Amino acid sequence: MAKVSKNARVGQRAANAGSGRDFVKVIRSVKDPATGKYTYKEVMIHKEKVKEYFAENK
Repeated sequence: MAKVSKNARVGQRAANAGSGRDFVKVIRSVKDPATGKYTYKEVMIHKEKVKEYFAENK
């Protein structure tokens, strides 16, 4: 196996920065008007758009 330099690993981390850690899972409860039961809707969205998501889905 070839040895990987420390600088190569640092560059790889910089390339992957912000890839998946900026997204969050949002879980909303939705009530069915016919039966009255609750279901849960899970969505992965960007963390800056969480407030917008809840505002438009009231």
